[in-house]
Amino acid sequence: MVSSASQNTGKPACANLSAPLIGGIEAGGTKFVLSVGTSPTEILASTTITTADPQITLMQAAGWFEQFDQLQSLGIASFGPIDLDPSSSRWGHILETPKPGWTGCDLRGFFARRFSIPVGIDTDVNGAALAEFRFGAGRGAVSLAYITVGTGIGVGLVIDDKPVLGLGHPEMGHILPRRAEGDQDFPGVCPYHGDCLEGLASGSAIAARYGKSLSDLSPDHTGRRWIAEYLGQLCHTLAATVAVEIVVLGGGVMQTPGLIDATRNAADMLDQGYLPGRARQRIVMPQLVPGSGAVGSILLGQLALQAGHHPR
Repeated sequence: MVSSASQNTGKPACANLSAPLIGGIEAGGTKFVLSVGTSPTEILASTTITTADPQITLMQAAGWFEQFDQLQSLGIASFGPIDLDPSSSRWGHILETPKPGWTGCDLRGFFARRFSIPVGIDTDVNGAALAEFRFGAGRGAVSLAYITVGTGIGVGLVIDDKPVLGLGHPEMGHILPRRAEGDQDFPGVCPYHGDCLEGLASGSAIAARYGKSLSDLSPDHTGRRWIAEYLGQLCHTLAATVAVEIVVLGGGVMQTPGLIDATRNAADMLDQGYLPGRARQRIVMPQLVPGSGAVGSILLGQLALQAGHHPR
């Protein structure tokens, strides 16, 4: 378990520590979680700020980190899409996003220039996946997928201790699922694809459908069954395409009582006993405290320090 000496404090108790520190930013669509620690498993202080426009949010984050004299590197686990190619002129920039004002934001470059330290960046789900793989639910496994179900839906995939990247990072939240029986009228909320997985089953989609969170719906509400079915389709897809061993389901929507069990059942129903490795696939909740994303951001900072990703 990860230790955390000072959680959600505006002015951390450890601000005067002389030990070299690693900073981490879990950059989400609604909040930024800022952390410092001596390693991914020793997070010493953390605070949360609201995600506003880029200038306000980045300046607030920088102001908090300036309390730490011994900050030696920083990791950013961010909402996407992001340019993750170090050879690209847009490395570390937010790409085309529906979040107002954030398209083109030089997220990595801002902090690299501000602090003149190595800064690593990856998606929030890749950071969380790598953290759970090394320190949480994936210890001893070869492959792990981390799914976050919150404002949007994202998937990070780690195989043999490395996040999977191709032309860009995977965007499995935008696969096109089979519509659940009876769920034909809702058009979906994704501005790009309408009724993709994120458009149908994210927190934003649930709010648009019902005007409330999934947890606020009655246990027998049809919406709970539909959301579990869509998430079960994603777990089945991961088993059928990459035969992933561990699927970790995180994010605010997954706090809905009974949703993890309903998702497991939906995945089992879809498989029908066909996939040879499906019986060994485990669908679980995150194990890390204070959170997979926070641990992952510190880990990305540690990896940046080791790789020497210096400012530019």
